[in-house]
Parts: sequence; C-alpha cells; structure tokens
Amino acid sequence: MLVIGRKPGEYVMLDDDIMVKVVKSEEGHLRLAIEAPKEVKITRGELFEEQQQNNK
Repeated sequence: MLVIGRKPGEYVMLDDDIMVKVVKSEEGHLRLAIEAPKEVKITRGELFEEQQQNNK
C-alpha cells in the first residue's frame, strides 16, 4: 500500500486516465474528487466490504 500526503487542490494520477484529487480537508474529514472513465467501477469502502461479506 502506498501512503502519501496531499493538500486540498493536489492530486494523484492512476495510470494516465484516473485522477484522485483532494477537494477539502478538515480535521478528521477528507473529501475526494475522482475523475475516471465511465467503465471504471468506483465503490465506497464500506459497500465493497459488505459485498465481499455477502459473497462468502
């Protein structure tokens, strides 16, 4: 796992077509903007974990 620090307005690129940008950061809260092709499925972590539990 890669862990990096980013400030609001900064971003990281995944390959050439997925951007994850910090749009707001307050103590204990973080808002991200994700720009990706429509065919890329994006799922919140708690929903992903619930799906994994249901698949067992």
